[in-house]
Amino acid sequence: MPELFLIFSHKLTEPQVKEAVEELGVEGVHYLPDELQEIWSNIPPELTYVSEHIQPIKNWLHNKVREGDYLLIQGDYGATYQMVKWAFANKCVPIYATTDRKTVETLENGKVIISRLFEHVRFRFYE
Repeated sequence: MPELFLIFSHKLTEPQVKEAVEELGVEGVHYLPDELQEIWSNIPPELTYVSEHIQPIKNWLHNKVREGDYLLIQGDYGATYQMVKWAFANKCVPIYATTDRKTVETLENGKVIISRLFEHVRFRFYE
């Protein structure tokens, strides 16, 4: 059975875990270790290229993933692009989460407060 590796800046929600197990058939979910999560979540905007910066993540995955494993990849556009290419080259299945976004406006003490709610819809395959 495939595993799910998260190259992602958030924790999975319960609906996401449920879909991963029931729809994708994964048997395990793996977060990046803290030091690699820090690399992924804080890619310096002044970098011209990101490949070298995210190489430790690729190194870690190389020793963990098997053909057919899923990689949930979302984040900095350039880093995401690099990791999706890496996933395909290593015969993994890159996916991302789609959400339904709702805006809620409330009036408090004469001020309008806008909240955005994100609700998981499904995982989608990178093509």
